[in-house]
Amino acid sequence: MDRLQLEEIIKWSLIEDIGEGDHTSLAILDSQAVGNTSLYVKETGIIAGISFARQLIHYYDPTISINLLKTDGDVVVPGDIVFNLYGKQQSILAVERVLLNFMQRMSGIATTTRKMVDKISHTKAKLLDTRKTTPLLRELEKEAVRLGGGYNHRFGLYDMILIKDNHIDFAGGVSQAINRVEKYLIDKNLNIPIEVEARNIENVKEILQFDSVFRIMLDNFNINDIRTAVTIVNGKKEIEISGGINLNNIKDYAETGVDYISSGYMTHHYASLDLSLKVTKTN
Repeated sequence: MDRLQLEEIIKWSLIEDIGEGDHTSLAILDSQAVGNTSLYVKETGIIAGISFARQLIHYYDPTISINLLKTDGDVVVPGDIVFNLYGKQQSILAVERVLLNFMQRMSGIATTTRKMVDKISHTKAKLLDTRKTTPLLRELEKEAVRLGGGYNHRFGLYDMILIKDNHIDFAGGVSQAINRVEKYLIDKNLNIPIEVEARNIENVKEILQFDSVFRIMLDNFNINDIRTAVTIVNGKKEIEISGGINLNNIKDYAETGVDYISSGYMTHHYASLDLSLKVTKTN
């Protein structure tokens, strides 16, 4: 995410929270009073969003200093301190909730991702995220997936051709859809990778006939059919599976021999990691 795009997210997040002003802090605290706070960890997990927090703080008040004790992607346990802040008390309290909202959610995604990755670490399968993300926050959530040990699938509709069931139905069949994509790429002089979704073993066999396709997605296949597909493909193309995959069943799917497992579980079934910003000393 470029700096200007991130600043827009930060700007509107702060406007939403602060509005016309933090009247509580304005009433209680002297505008020039400074103090120390620390970001404490209250649950075991993977910390994520430190880089975002630094940019948020710098955007709102560049005079606040931050002393980092952890790095994005680190394992943290209750009692750990992620960083210390020193600066104007009013400024620190103004950014507190936005900072915690983003970091708790990003850390929750990273933690959930790590749990899933650990389940399949004995296999060759790599865990991919999906486009099932919060609108406008996709890059931050996908960054959290990476910090948890997962990999990013496509970022949007623009960086990969993914022929799915609806495309196939509208086109009148698998081959018809692929043929149209091949012609489109030639006409537009584009070099974009092509992945095709299969709904059954017959689809898999049909897709195998196209050299232009680099990956087959097996959508909502049962374990036995996945194993059959892996045997049929026999390494000729990458195989990705998706559909209903979660922390409880991912190990069984990974052990079928597939190359990739895509799941939206990390970005919509995570639990935020409990973090707390507390005063450590005031002047």
